[in-house]
Amino acid sequence: MRALLAEDDPATAVFVKRGLAACSIAVHMVESGLEAIEAGTGESFDIVILDRMLPGLEGLDVLKKLREAGVLAPVLVLTAKGGIADRVAGLDAGADDYLVKPFALAELVARVNALLRRPPINSAVTRLEVGDVVIDMLRREVTRGRRPIHLQPREFGILEVLMRNAGKAVTRTMILEHVWGFHFDPETNIVESHLSRMRSKLREGFHCDLIETVRGVGYRMRIDA
Repeated sequence: MRALLAEDDPATAVFVKRGLAACSIAVHMVESGLEAIEAGTGESFDIVILDRMLPGLEGLDVLKKLREAGVLAPVLVLTAKGGIADRVAGLDAGADDYLVKPFALAELVARVNALLRRPPINSAVTRLEVGDVVIDMLRREVTRGRRPIHLQPREFGILEVLMRNAGKAVTRTMILEHVWGFHFDPETNIVESHLSRMRSKLREGFHCDLIETVRGVGYRMRIDA
């Protein structure tokens, strides 16, 4: 396993590197946002550990650019900012997990291992289709009735989960686990806000809503619309 670590504090960087090395994870260290982008887009890593306060380019901007470049590796953000708004901003930018400084090395290692255990994207499935909605998994494109629907990465992830389970109820917990990698409830309306925006985009210009709320359970992608 290979990890990209973007951390400008030498003591923290060495601390993290030693902890991951004990788990047989090779660590490539960089100290700035620009170096993180260059390394992250130029090489293949199994996980990215990204400090939020980096010189040259803020960590969340680095994260957005990595996602825009097609980097799919899970990203763990390290930060001294632990407020709910800060965590939500990190997740919205494309992070898979968020760890507040100071942190115990055991927790960092546990979170890294949890992210590495997540199943990889199945490249064999390149197309999902439910009714007139089509997802092109390779191009990360969505169309409805052949009309492009522009979704943000998390919105795309939610739609993918719903379409893979079309006709079945999908719980909030399932969405958190598949899209954010959480096995707990972060006590925010992050799922509801993303899903609401995604539903609006899919519904605009069409006579029916393909996604329905299953009261007390979650959401379901309709197959009879």
